[in-house]
Amino acid sequence: MFVAARNAFSIASRTAVNHARVFPSTRTVAAFQTAEKSTLVLVRHGESTWNLENKFTGWVDVPLSPKGHEEVVEAGKLIKESGIVPDVAFTSLQKRAIMTLNHVLEETDLMWIPVTKAWQLNERHYGGLQGLDKQETVDKYGKDQVLIWRRSYDIPPPVVDRSSPHHPSNDPRYAKFDFPDEWTESLKTTLERVTPYFNENIAPQLKDGKTVIIAAHGNSLRALVKHLDDIGEDVIAELNIPTGTPLVYELDDDLKPIPQEGAMPPLTGRYLGDQDAIRARIEGVKNQTK
Repeated sequence: MFVAARNAFSIASRTAVNHARVFPSTRTVAAFQTAEKSTLVLVRHGESTWNLENKFTGWVDVPLSPKGHEEVVEAGKLIKESGIVPDVAFTSLQKRAIMTLNHVLEETDLMWIPVTKAWQLNERHYGGLQGLDKQETVDKYGKDQVLIWRRSYDIPPPVVDRSSPHHPSNDPRYAKFDFPDEWTESLKTTLERVTPYFNENIAPQLKDGKTVIIAAHGNSLRALVKHLDDIGEDVIAELNIPTGTPLVYELDDDLKPIPQEGAMPPLTGRYLGDQDAIRARIEGVKNQTK
């Protein structure tokens, strides 16, 4: 009888253990789901002085305008109010993005977190268009040609060679890197540097459960969201990202975006802030060469 009781107890114990494994508690499920999700915050730099002057900027290292400083201070406040707390930060080698990140980190009291600067997050290089007034370029070459240079996926602007001050070989910050003798970029070639950098340097941080913030540029962020949201080449040509506006992605354990309520298609991430004001900023970017 003692043996039978012991066997019954053993069977009951194993059943309880197996039941616990098959049917975890609600708390356990919630904790597991939380661990699977990571947060990525993207911020295009605030308005620059050349945005204000309507010039093609590219890799020219211009500062933020007074309005741009205000935009990114507000971006930092929005991030703090949302409760998002970045663990690590990434930005480009260009001061307008670096200053944007500095303002955001100051407003969120996170100036101490690790920051990585990388040229791969730079704005798209506009080749021979850099420094030119956008409207004057439209008047000279025609709206259709300029729209192709600005918005086509794989047709770059005219090149610059090593004799040009706009060639990266003539900028000391790129002295450690090799660039072709003739240099320009399309959105396609921008994506070809942004995506590998993201996969090799930023994705591992997200997979480790860290919240990541990237302060970068209109075209480098367009390239990144094209990758994240698998946006078609024809659709990305029409997508504009507003200055100084946090764009928040929630990613699953495969780093696939989890669609957010209030997202503006084709994006699945959500912008923080007044949605009507954000739409107006997007229209402002769209109208720069009208």
